[in-house]
Parts: sequence; structure tokens; C-alpha cells
Amino acid sequence: MEISLRNQPRWWGSDAHKFYTVVVFIVLASLDNMARAAFPPLYAVMALDLGVSESALGLITSLTILVLSLTAVGWGYWGDRSSRKWLLIGGTLIWSTAMLLTGLATSYAQVLVWQLLTAVGIGCIASVSFSLVSDFTPPARRGLAMSLWGLAQGGGGGLGVLLGGFLGASHWPLPFFVIGSAGLLIAGLYLFAFEPSRGRAEPELAGVFAAGETYNYRIHWADVRSIITRRSNVWLMLVALFATVAYGALVWLPRLFIARVEQVGYGLEVATMSGNLLSLLLQTGFNFTVLAGFLGDRWQRRQLGGRARLAMLGTIASVPFQIAALFIPLRGLALPAAGEIAPVALATLVSIVINPWVLTAFVLALLAWALASADIPNRNAILTDVNLPEHRGTAVGFLTIAIGLGAALGSGLTGLVVDALSPYLAAPLNYVVGLAVFQLLFIPAGWCYYKLTQASAADTTAVRQTLARRAETFSNGQPRL
Repeated sequence: MEISLRNQPRWWGSDAHKFYTVVVFIVLASLDNMARAAFPPLYAVMALDLGVSESALGLITSLTILVLSLTAVGWGYWGDRSSRKWLLIGGTLIWSTAMLLTGLATSYAQVLVWQLLTAVGIGCIASVSFSLVSDFTPPARRGLAMSLWGLAQGGGGGLGVLLGGFLGASHWPLPFFVIGSAGLLIAGLYLFAFEPSRGRAEPELAGVFAAGETYNYRIHWADVRSIITRRSNVWLMLVALFATVAYGALVWLPRLFIARVEQVGYGLEVATMSGNLLSLLLQTGFNFTVLAGFLGDRWQRRQLGGRARLAMLGTIASVPFQIAALFIPLRGLALPAAGEIAPVALATLVSIVINPWVLTAFVLALLAWALASADIPNRNAILTDVNLPEHRGTAVGFLTIAIGLGAALGSGLTGLVVDALSPYLAAPLNYVVGLAVFQLLFIPAGWCYYKLTQASAADTTAVRQTLARRAETFSNGQPRL
């Protein structure tokens, strides 16, 4: 059902209104990732307070990833048939409330329940927001748009790590209260957001919208089979599965650096703050995602399948640098022992410049993440290119299942491997080896991108032809489906 603009104020749908919507949307994308990222840095302090093992808390992360993924399909299908704006507001209210309740939890069981409910709400944002982004952006700039959207998500994840590592170091519920309250605020602001018409950014449909018509095609249950079996979607799901096992393992990266700081001789509180900040700083190469999206757009304009080729090269090339960065020790790290936030943060930042060990790890990680940044924005842009406008929410829902399965396997299996190695390898070496093994899975992800080059070119052409035929149907005044 399309919402008419006739009874809206004059400014509704204006450029200023669309800009407001994009800003709120970016903040919303940041917050839900902040909610996801704030929990893992708190494993050590929450384990002590709740009387459980860190691997038990890692299990919660794995379960929430699975719940998020499974619910994303339902949210996505619902969004492909109805107003996506109200679904986003509802999903935000769910996860924000659940985050506040997590902060009030006094037992492991309560944390588990409220984090699973948080995942249900975030599942809505993961799938429904994707189709909205595609309707704001034409294909020629889709990689860049997806990179900016991904950058907002990555930035939110980074802030979540900081909030968890610093605010939660002495009082772990505080990050949950801050993020949950911010989510409720943004849900209110999104009430005034603009929802673009489905298919509005497609060049083949420009004449339809210029004539005052509405693209009113909606997904039907019978379409789900064709979405799942489309060759490009199959290869994209395999890419996501392999790559996110590797990404999922990196959930333990903050814990690795906490162990590295403890190895130098600092207590858990200082190590939690400095280790989380170091893990975040060593992932700053992700900011190259904007360049990767831009380059993917350019290559795609010259050659269909160009996005997949760029992602293939970057993903495979990142592996040796990522593994090398994990093995660099942090010798000579100098931090204030008092544990105050500002001095610890400043000393950690300065160490990247004055400590050759930290600097080496930073440079290697920067190269690794810069290369790997070619993956996510181009993967999302390909998914948009190869699926019809009314199928994109559902398609990303199925992709999210693959992502969730991979991330859950990566996070959960890494925790088990780390525990299994601990009798033989003392921390932090058990974390290093556990993380390094799973980074090798970027190689089969790159091979799947190679297979995707031809499949995505054919499926993109098929989508464009279908939209062109439908535009002809509109112009000829024939019945619409």
C-alpha cells in the first residue's frame, strides 16, 4: 500500500525533508550496530559479576546473531508488502526497550532473554532498511551509498565497542542504558521521516514516476522460491557465509587485546579500556569502504560484474595482513595504572605513534581492513542490482541468515577453540591462534566472488529488462500486476 502525499504539509517530500530522513536513517543504522557491538567488550567484567564463563556470554552473542538473522526474513518480507517506515519504528522500539531491560538484568538468564529480544528488533533494521537505501539511490551510485550506509553501521559498532569498553569497565549496565535511551529518541524522530516510493531510483522506471504513476508491484509468496534459487543470490549467500565466519571470529578481537595488555602487567579494568580502544583503532582501515564502493561503481559501469571482481581481489589479498597483525606483541606499552578513562585513552592513542610494536600492528591491520573493505559495500550493491525492488527486503533477509549463521559460527567456534587451546597455549597466544585460523575463510569467500562475476552480470541484465517491460506496460495503459 502506497501512502498518499496529498494530505501532507508542503515541505513533505522536499529536498530538506529527504536530507532530514537520511540523517535520521544514518543515526538509526549506527545505533542498532552500537547495540550489537557493546556486549562483547563486556564479557570479562560481566562474567565476574554474573558468575559465569566468558564462553557462556559468547554463546549469547551467537544465539542473538541467529535470532536476528531468522527474524530478518520475516521483517523483510513484511517490508516488501507494506510501509517500511512503520516497521522500522516498531523494530527500533523493540530493541531499545530490550537494551534498557538488559541493563537492569541481575542474572545470566535475564541477560539472555533481553538480548534475544534485542536481536528481534535489530532484525527489522537489518532487512527493511536495506530496501529503503536502494530506493534512495540510483544504480550508478549504489556502491557509494552502500559504503556510506556501511560506514555508519561500522562507526556505530566502533562506538559500541568504546561505550562497552570504557563506560562499562567499572559498571557494565551503563552502556545498555545509554544506547537504549538513544534508540527511543531516534524512534521518535523517525516519525517525521520520508518514505521513498518503491523502485523510485530505477532508471527504467523514471518515466513511470514522471507521469505520476506508482510502481505498485509487491512480493508474493510464490516469488520466494525464485529469490532463493537465483544464481547470484546463491553465490552471495555463500560469500556471506564464509566471510562472516571470519568476521564473526573477530568479535573476540577486543578480548585478544585485553589479554595482550594484561600480559604487559596491567589489571583488568585498565586492560579492558585500553584493549577495546586498541581493537577499534586497528579496524580503522574499514573507513576505506567509501573508496571501495566508489571504485566498485566505476568498475560496474564499465563492465557488469565489476563489483564482484573488486570484492574478490580485496577479500583474498587481506588475509596475510590480517593474520600478521594478530601475531604482533605489544611490548613496551606504557599506560597509567590508576585506570582513569581519559589518561588511559590518551596513552593508548599515543602508543600508536611512539611504540614500534603497536605501530607495526596498526599498519598491518590498516592494510588488511582497507583491502577487506571492498567486500561489504559491493556485496550489498550486487544484491540490489540482481533483485527486483519488491524483492530486496526479502532477499537481504535470506542473506542475513547466511551472515548470521557465519557470524554465529565464527563467534561461537572461536570461543570453543580458544578454550580448547588454553591448556596448551597461554593467553594471549590462544586467542591469536584461534582468530588466525578463521581468517583463512576469506579465501573461499573470494572464490565465490569469482563465480559471482558472470552470474551477477546475467541477473542484473534480467532485472533491467523486466523493469523496462513493466515500464512499457504502464505507458501503454495495460493492466498492472
